[in-house]
This record gives sequence, C-alpha cells and structure tokens, in this order.
Amino acid sequence: MIQARRTDAVLLLVALVWGSSYLAAKTATAALPVLVVLFARYLLSAVACLVLATPGRRRGSWTRAEVRVGAVLGVTQAAVLVLETFGVAHTSAANAGLIISLTIVLTPLLDRSAGTGPLPPRFFAATAVCLLAVGLLMSGNGFHRPGTGDLLMLLAAVVRAAHVALVGRLTARHPVRPMQLTAVQTVVGTALFALPAAGGVPALAQAPAAAWAQLGYLALFCSVFAFVAQTWAVQRTSASRASLLLGTEPVWAVAVGICLGGERFGVFAALGAVLMVTGTYWGQAVERAHRATAHRRTPSRATAPAGT
Repeated sequence: MIQARRTDAVLLLVALVWGSSYLAAKTATAALPVLVVLFARYLLSAVACLVLATPGRRRGSWTRAEVRVGAVLGVTQAAVLVLETFGVAHTSAANAGLIISLTIVLTPLLDRSAGTGPLPPRFFAATAVCLLAVGLLMSGNGFHRPGTGDLLMLLAAVVRAAHVALVGRLTARHPVRPMQLTAVQTVVGTALFALPAAGGVPALAQAPAAAWAQLGYLALFCSVFAFVAQTWAVQRTSASRASLLLGTEPVWAVAVGICLGGERFGVFAALGAVLMVTGTYWGQAVERAHRATAHRRTPSRATAPAGT
C-alpha cells in the first residue's frame, strides 16, 4: 500500500510539472524557433542525464536492453514532443494541456499488458464526453474550422498514448533502469533534432535570459525528472493506471495558463474544459474499478513490478 501511494504521488508530481510545461514551451517558442527549442531542450537533458547516469555514479554501464529500448522510446518520445511543441506554439497553453489529456482515455484502449479484458461500455461513454470536449475547445468562442495548434495537440495525444503503452510493454519485457533509459532517450532526441535545428542554433546566443530559464525548466524538470519518474512509476503499475493518474495535468495546465499566462476562456471553451476534466476523471474511475475487479477474479494475472 505504501509503495502504491508513493508511485501515485510521483505520477501526480509529474502531472504538475507537465501541466506547467505548456506555458513554458509557449514562452520559449515565442523567442526561438520550435526546432531550436526542441534541440536545446534535448541537449541540456542529455548532458544532465549522462552526468547522473555515468558508471562511476551508478552501478554498471548501459545494458543492451537499455540501449535498444531507449532508442525505440527516444524516437516515439521525440514524435510526441515535436507535435506538442508545434501545437502549443499555435494555441493557448490551457487548450494544449486539456486536449493532450485525451491520452488518459486513449491509453487503456491501446494497453493490453494488464490482462483485464474488454473495457466496459461506461468507459467508452467517458471517451465520448472527452471527444465532445475537444470539439468545444477547438471551437473557441464559436464553431469554426479547428486551428492548426489544436489539431496538432490532438495528434500528439494519440501518439503519446501509444508511447505510454509502449513504455509499459517494453519495460515489462526487459529490465531497465529509469535513469539509464532516459539518458538514451535524450541522446536519441538530441541526434534527431541536431540537423533540422542547425540553421537556427546561432539564435540561442541572442536569446533572452527568460528564454534560457524556460529551456532549463523544460530540460531538467519536464524532461529529465518527468521521464525518469514516469518510467520508474510505469515499472511499478500498469501503463493505463500511470496515464490515468496523470489526469490532473490538464487542471494544472489551465491553472498555470490563466494565473501566470493571462489566458482566458470563452463560453464554449470553458464548457469544453469542464467536460474534459469530467470525462477523464470518469474514465479513470471506470478503468480503475474494471481492473480491480478483473484482478480479483484472476489474481495470478496481476501485473508485478518490473524493476527495483
């Protein structure tokens, strides 16, 4: 029980950090090109991870499993971040955080590692509420053609759900250490964005101090801490539960966007925000109850922790 509560607390802290990341990314992309922001974020993250994960500081060097799994997850994580960062650059931080929370109801549809059987109809009803919420959020102050940023965030939610499910599947199959795995992911991400961002790297020299502060926050807290914490937590629970416990992320995204970013909601968008939070928490409750019932019926199929 103590271990479960500790895992839940870590996931909630990750949700808080990620919820604040949308305003940080939006502020950084206002001063620098998106690809430069991504490259700098990954480079700073990679340096921090390599320092923390050196064999002298941690037992043993990288295993083949950590390199293989990290390389795959590095590509999928980079895909998530490029969609998110381009998306938040063209929409509000609050909208971005709300739309990406669709991950919460999409992940259980993709995650088959928990062995809990088909999801109940109520879960799909909650998903429908979330989809209605997305439509309202995209409408802004009235129904119109969805914006580019909102559509990119919608696609990012789908890719992130696949990434979270893949993290659970691969880390359950291969024993890996979170710090080493995150180091490989950040190195892969740095390599992926190095060439596309090369032309804009000189702009970093003229970037204001505020932009560097945002890059440092995105790299050290939203990447290094959050990636390590997410991997550590997913190893100790199901991918579905990990995604569901991150359900407070949109709440923090809205709070930070409104309180610190000065963003405002129209009537339709406000209704969409309420429905999104309602739908994701409803889906969380349904999935949790469904999984608990399935594990009581077949206790031998419960997912065991994949790491120490």
